[in-house]
Amino acid sequence: MSQRTAIALLSGGLDSATAAALALEQGDRVIGLSFDYGQRHRRELEAAAAIADRLGLDEHHCIAVNLASWGGSALTDASISIPTHGVEDGCIPPTYVPGRNTVFISIGLSLAEARGAERLVLGVNAIDYSGYPDCRPDYLQAFQALANLASKAGREGHGAQLWAPLVQWSKVRIVEEALRLGVPIAATWSCYSGGITPCGVCDSCRIRDAALRDAGRADLCSQAIE
Repeated sequence: MSQRTAIALLSGGLDSATAAALALEQGDRVIGLSFDYGQRHRRELEAAAAIADRLGLDEHHCIAVNLASWGGSALTDASISIPTHGVEDGCIPPTYVPGRNTVFISIGLSLAEARGAERLVLGVNAIDYSGYPDCRPDYLQAFQALANLASKAGREGHGAQLWAPLVQWSKVRIVEEALRLGVPIAATWSCYSGGITPCGVCDSCRIRDAALRDAGRADLCSQAIE
């Protein structure tokens, strides 16, 4: 039986690194795919390259898709402040990037079809997250239906399947799995700010650090946290 190939969208963060490591644990040949989309926190791309190397991925591609050309997000427009007051229930924050996952998944499916990959690995999470609409199960289900219709492979019944193993996990469980799998957590980057070190106060830093503390690994928290 030939080895299954998977395309893993690799942001450089903890979630996508853990999802890629899970695919590797299942015996997949994993190809990493990252995006330079004009994000102010381009430091995550260095992290993605380091993670791809540490996990031993077969290939790692970084594609430029300049979503900052039209802004619309605190992550792509420096004139919009990164929120630092914590996640608000029922509120989609200004760090949401319009259409980002739709663009990324579409490109990932293109690479998957070109490489004959059976699945596209996504690190999206709908539990401990910032309320993004493109990180939810109903979005993934609808996109899978579209993917099955949008490609030659899909029409022939062997298109890539969207695989989001962390979508219903708590952040603490993700940290625990990352530790079990040997994911280089210290090499990952989650901070939304464009600094050299994590800010410790943006939504992403807050969620990550709280989970690390709850998992007993406060030593891996942002240095900015008192």
